Amino acid sequence: MASGGFSTASAKGVGFEAKITPIVIISCIMAATGGLMFGYGVGVSGGVTAMPEFLKKFFPLVYRRVEAGADKNNYCKCDNQELQIFTSSLYLAGLTATLFASYTSRTLGRRPTMLIAGVFYIIGVVLNAAAQDLAMLITGRIMLGCGVGFANQAVPLFLSEIAPTRIRGGLNILFQLNVTIGILFANLVNYGTAKIKGEWGWRLSLGLAGIPALLLTVGALLVTETPNSLVERGRLDEGKAVLRQLRGTVNVEPEFADLLQASILAKEVKHPFRNLLQRRNRPHLLIAVALQVTQPLLYSV
Repeated sequence: MASGGFSTASAKGVGFEAKITPIVIISCIMAATGGLMFGYGVGVSGGVTAMPEFLKKFFPLVYRRVEAGADKNNYCKCDNQELQIFTSSLYLAGLTATLFASYTSRTLGRRPTMLIAGVFYIIGVVLNAAAQDLAMLITGRIMLGCGVGFANQAVPLFLSEIAPTRIRGGLNILFQLNVTIGILFANLVNYGTAKIKGEWGWRLSLGLAGIPALLLTVGALLVTETPNSLVERGRLDEGKAVLRQLRGTVNVEPEFADLLQASILAKEVKHPFRNLLQRRNRPHLLIAVALQVTQPLLYSV
């Protein structure tokens, strides 16, 4: 069971009547831009920290070390605590924000959580692009991390809940696809802006992160809330109406009954985090942790 939500797959493996409606496709595409935010935020930092003007303004010790060429090892050149704080603050803020995002996703809904993610990220982009000192830069980076944390919690959940069961995997992978596209886009932008003289190069790189954040924010205002979230919060009639709209059919009673039953079972679960440590759940926990650990390790090879 995902934190802040519940599964809608039928326990009996029965498919539900559903059409692939335009509102589902458009909603999933707009929501998946949350992956672009994450990917761009991860990819852009490596590029700007290689720009001399950026280092000169915020990390003069690293800049002098790089310019002197005293050590050809990049790890030694960039051995600076302030630079490491700049890079890691996004991840630490994202980890912390995810804990709060789980609560907002459950109590307020998936749409408001995605909206909060977009607002956090836009604030971070403004602070980073207009940064005048290291404190302003790192504060902006923390705001970016908060946006990433909220988006990483709400977007995959939104995609899973809004998509028909038979294409759920294909639509849900849009988030991961957009993460990789965001990394690619960030590297292409850094390649171009590195040739710009003065401070405008790194400011443009950091400022363009606002594009995916703006797309997610606008998308969160336009898309519909998921039926799962509405049922979870007791708004049953509205949840059924939204389900009919998403599935393009009036025959939604079997799926709605399944949603209702899943919601009841989810609310009966006590101490979900404590349950993760139970013997029967340890293999799943081990695989989940291993995936998160091995992915960045493989990226760095």
